[in-house]
Amino acid sequence: MKLALVVLVGLVLEVFVWIEVGDLVGSMWYVFFWFVAAFFIGLNLVRANATGLMPQMQQMQMGQMSGDPQLTNNLPKILAGILLIIPGLITDVLAVLILIPPVQQAFKNMMMKTMMKRQQAMMEKMMGGMMGNMGGDAAQNPFADLMRQMQNQQGSPFQDSSVIDGEAREVEPERKQLELKDVNKK
Repeated sequence: MKLALVVLVGLVLEVFVWIEVGDLVGSMWYVFFWFVAAFFIGLNLVRANATGLMPQMQQMQMGQMSGDPQLTNNLPKILAGILLIIPGLITDVLAVLILIPPVQQAFKNMMMKTMMKRQQAMMEKMMGGMMGNMGGDAAQNPFADLMRQMQNQQGSPFQDSSVIDGEAREVEPERKQLELKDVNKK
């Protein structure tokens, strides 16, 4: 209901602004041509910035964080392109504001905070569901430790992905080959 009210108020404001700007510039045709130009500019913005981003966008939709800088840099530009495609002067002004670098940075920060909260809520829900299904506390739950590790690894979207956690052991292949050669000589 709230969304429908916001859309209705937005439409009324857009029509009012169209009429006022049309009167100000002297013709509604100039406003119409601006809408056509803004549509093509927005279409080009979306095309240029959305190529190859669908897998990352699907991960974000599922609530998973994506530390991909290409996605975080292009998402504000895609949103600005969509706003330019929508006919209206208010949406065009919002699109131009989103294209300003400090506003883009604020948008990216807001988006990352929202995604981190969403991911945290999903992890807590999964942990709670597993705890309830297992009927015990975290010490008795075999999945709790795994879930905590996953949560710690995904805590920051900008972690270094080249670090691999594991154990190392020394292997001496040359020594084994020498022993084999000694056995073959006898």
